[in-house]
Amino acid sequence: MATRRTDASSMPSGAAYLIGRLHRMLQRRMGEALTPVGLTLQQYTVLAMIGTRGQLSNAQLAERAFVTPQTANEVVKAMEANGWIKRTPDPHHGRVIQLRLTAAGRHVLSDAHALTARLEEEMLAGLDAEERQRFNEQLKLSIQALSLTMIETLA
Repeated sequence: MATRRTDASSMPSGAAYLIGRLHRMLQRRMGEALTPVGLTLQQYTVLAMIGTRGQLSNAQLAERAFVTPQTANEVVKAMEANGWIKRTPDPHHGRVIQLRLTAAGRHVLSDAHALTARLEEEMLAGLDAEERQRFNEQLKLSIQALSLTMIETLA
């Protein structure tokens, strides 16, 4: 069987591999960093979303956290048991439950943000302020490009 030579221009640059490796490393390190405040990475993500967006329904939360509604419900139950969030009926939709942070939830989220900021600082230590801004912009552009590609594929 003949070996097929690949043109260098058709080879991947390695960016996808590096981003995947960074993602796995960040997941591990964030999980470790959040342990002192008693949060899992999923719980931190959910608390941050509720903290940023205000009240969310379980369905909205699942969609934004890229998890199934069942998984979101389990995370919400655990956080409610810890007193970090409160579920209340939506006054406009009988079957919708709104999620919001409690004072304890805001406190643990603040502590978690501080731990995450330290980890982010460590990760970006080699970049100056302008490079960090450019890095964030490039990441956002990459996300947008893949989101558009996915939408076009589904159309």
